[in-house]
Amino acid sequence: MSFTSEVKDELARVVPACPECEKATLAALVRIEGTLFVSGPARYRVEIATDAPAVARLVVRLLHSIYELKTNLTMRRSVLHKTPNYLIEVPAQPHLADALRDMGVLSAEGGLEMGIKEALVAKPCCAAAYLRGAFLGSGFVSNPKSDFHFEITVESEALAEGLVALMARKDITARIMNRRSSYMVYLKSGNAITEFLAFTGAHQAALSMEEERVVKSVRNDVNRQINAELANQQKASNAAVGQIYAIRAVVEHYGMEDLPPALQDFIRLRVTYPEASLKELGERANPPLSKSAVYHRVRRIESMAAELQGAAQS
Repeated sequence: MSFTSEVKDELARVVPACPECEKATLAALVRIEGTLFVSGPARYRVEIATDAPAVARLVVRLLHSIYELKTNLTMRRSVLHKTPNYLIEVPAQPHLADALRDMGVLSAEGGLEMGIKEALVAKPCCAAAYLRGAFLGSGFVSNPKSDFHFEITVESEALAEGLVALMARKDITARIMNRRSSYMVYLKSGNAITEFLAFTGAHQAALSMEEERVVKSVRNDVNRQINAELANQQKASNAAVGQIYAIRAVVEHYGMEDLPPALQDFIRLRVTYPEASLKELGERANPPLSKSAVYHRVRRIESMAAELQGAAQS
């Protein structure tokens, strides 16, 4: 089962916080997954398709319990993907038009409603329920072990803007992308996705997201520390190689015995411990030296080597 399917299965079982929440969930599902057919004046029928069995059961139950509408359920199997698909047909019947107006599918004038009916989402719990229905309809969320990605696809720009506004009430920042004839409401931040899942009631999925976010954060921190350490080691190694070349030039020209004792001690330390940092060389000196004292010796040797190279070139 995909992570999206797991989330939808969990959301379909959320206990509503108030009696109006289920209506909000159903309204979003019908708006997003429903197809409206008109066969005459004020004569409608609706088809709702989903590939999630838990969502199909939820839609049928809510249509029966809230509006007492008759439904026909058909399970179809995709030849291409060999997965079941559920078609819920709501045939033409009395009060269907009233139910569609109540769900914000039809406007009071009889035309299609483009945005979200405010009465459905007036309370925070109902706003969460509407978003829950929207995700149950056309939501997708990637497995948190991969890149974080979340989207809900709708056909109306006004509906997409309405979903973004509902998320904004919970300080969840969503964006809209126009894709062919549809609009994609998407989240890219792992934190925003976790907030959405928790807000709509998918607490187990939110916990899984949060756990994976922590794992990724720790892994990234470790990788950054390793990369920084490797870079520092490479820098120290390059510096040590340069120091050894300078030491060779100075010793070959002046001789070890004619150099000051402080430089002789440093040369012995550097040759003995070629990969050590200046701090480590100072700790190995007898008596121990500060890093700045060791660096001062390095600068003297490099300056002497540079003078010799300049004299050779002139």
